[in-house]
Amino acid sequence: MKITQSPVKASLKLTASHYENFPVASFLLPKRLREPVALIYAFARQADDFADEGDLLPEQRIALINEFKAELDLIEKNKQPNTELFIALKDAIHQHQLPIKPFYDLLDAFSQDVSKTRYQDFGEVMSYCRRSANPVGRMMLSLYQADSDANVGMADALCSALQLINFLQDIAIDIQKNRIYLPQDELEKYKITEAQIIRGDSSGTWSLMMEFQINRARKLLQAGAPLGLVLPGRIGLEMRMIIAGGERILKKLHQAHGNVFDYRPKLTKKDWLYMAYRAISKK
Repeated sequence: MKITQSPVKASLKLTASHYENFPVASFLLPKRLREPVALIYAFARQADDFADEGDLLPEQRIALINEFKAELDLIEKNKQPNTELFIALKDAIHQHQLPIKPFYDLLDAFSQDVSKTRYQDFGEVMSYCRRSANPVGRMMLSLYQADSDANVGMADALCSALQLINFLQDIAIDIQKNRIYLPQDELEKYKITEAQIIRGDSSGTWSLMMEFQINRARKLLQAGAPLGLVLPGRIGLEMRMIIAGGERILKKLHQAHGNVFDYRPKLTKKDWLYMAYRAISKK
């Protein structure tokens, strides 16, 4: 886990090297917040990679995640962590008075990815989102000093919506890892089998099932969208960019009739210009 360069510089570099549907530690943020945001992203990105990337055995993946948990334990006890990333993260947590529970929640979600590959119903999916996505929004609000109950509620809706959108984008990728985040009872309702997903077959009722998923994610995104108008200045601008990015991906999914096997929607330069226009004009 040792980082050979400055952990802050390494974290900022990591945010720039991964494709995301939203800006991460971008120039839109006040300069004072870019470094802590990059550190949070690096923490989450690396832990997520432990669960997903490479050819490690499940027990090896859990061991790596547990190493991160042990480092968090040291921070929680106000002791010095063992690695440069967590030393920098400890400083950011203390400087910005960040709650530590969201960091643990993220690690719990990544551990679950190693052991749980199917979700019986939407309630189980949302339970996962509460630990895999919502903690990031809560940490951001803490950084912004805007973590009122109302804002947290909107942020939770936004983060869960973005997680659901990511699930829809990555159906073809996730099945290669033997993961299906679509609720099993809803697949059964639409008579979609795992064999159909494995084949990459978008025929039959696939488009109807996907339209149902798209509409639900859109409603959740809209429920949290007022947060982009509540947050002030450049922070609000970045939030509106994130929301617009989610909307664009949902539109692309709809236009493709949910066929993510032949077409994985991604944001283009044209999309980013449109998102910037929407964010600046507050439309």
